[in-house]
Amino acid sequence: MEAIKRQASRIREQVARQQQAVLKQFGGGGYGGSDNIVTDETELRQYQKLEKLYLSTRAAKHFQKDIVRGVEGYIVTGSKQVEIGAKLSEDGRKYGSVNTCTTGNTLSKAAISFGRARAQMEKEHGKLLKALGTQVAEPLRAMVLGAPLEDARHLCQRYDRMRQETEAQAVDVSKRQAKVRDGMGNPDIALKLEAAETKLQDLKSNMTILGKEAAAAMSAVEAQQQRLTLQRLVSMVELERTYHQRVLQILDQLEGEMLSKQQCIEAPSSPGLDSPPPGPPPSYEEANGIYASPTNNQSIDSTSYFLGEVMYAFHAESDVELNLSVGEYVVVRKVSNNGWAEGECKGKAGWFPYGYVERRERVLASKVVEIF
Repeated sequence: MEAIKRQASRIREQVARQQQAVLKQFGGGGYGGSDNIVTDETELRQYQKLEKLYLSTRAAKHFQKDIVRGVEGYIVTGSKQVEIGAKLSEDGRKYGSVNTCTTGNTLSKAAISFGRARAQMEKEHGKLLKALGTQVAEPLRAMVLGAPLEDARHLCQRYDRMRQETEAQAVDVSKRQAKVRDGMGNPDIALKLEAAETKLQDLKSNMTILGKEAAAAMSAVEAQQQRLTLQRLVSMVELERTYHQRVLQILDQLEGEMLSKQQCIEAPSSPGLDSPPPGPPPSYEEANGIYASPTNNQSIDSTSYFLGEVMYAFHAESDVELNLSVGEYVVVRKVSNNGWAEGECKGKAGWFPYGYVERRERVLASKVVEIF
């Protein structure tokens, strides 16, 4: 029974020693320091500054690691998405090139447009992933593993060891001072005390110099971390913004093409050839209200402009008429009551059957550019 008690007592003492060792190692702000040494105010501020710098650079280092890890994961998953998108693009182009439909090739053309646009988007996606690796992940990884941070941390560790040594020397000086007081003027004890005090002053002086060097190195690393990390974050935002803008342009163009194809396949057949064509377009004088023709009682409405989408192709038969192709957009400026309208498309103006266009309230920006 006594043996068991003695063993339990030894275990408790061992645990207590281990706890004290852990507290001594981690109680000084992250790099093993101790705050038991009695120092002046300047040295204390230096020690506290180093403690804060150590915590700051450690947190920034972990944040940089998080960014690198996130970007690498994004690249891995993005590469898989590019692979899937490329396969989808190839499938679309393959269907479009075969064209097995017996009633027309509208869907085949749409599939080719879709496949081409999909390939362009995946190409832009691949560029983004490559740029994220070279402009974001690699610079941050290099800094995390770089020499400046490690050198600064080593200086901090040297400073901490010297501080602990100075603390031990101060304790030794205190003990020798007590011996001098009890030694009744023993010269050997006094000489040893003087040597111990000289060593303590040297340690304090070296500790102050090393602390300044460590603080300067850590401050430089902290400033570099803040600057470089922010630069890489800005680069990441700019890269993604450019990518999404380019994809939006591709999608805008693709949407216009697809909607045009959809209208072609869903719209009823064009006006029959047996239906009588509209009468001749108004003359210049009639269109501008100079005089009215006695034979053509036509009125012209030119109160407002609007955009019209061409639903049926029209081939001009005179110089005053305007050629139209399906899917184009026209600025309609005048409408007569006999079925003719006057407008502008692609820099040319003329008359065309008003029934061949449909009014549109919203038009893609890319299509507006084509009008003029």
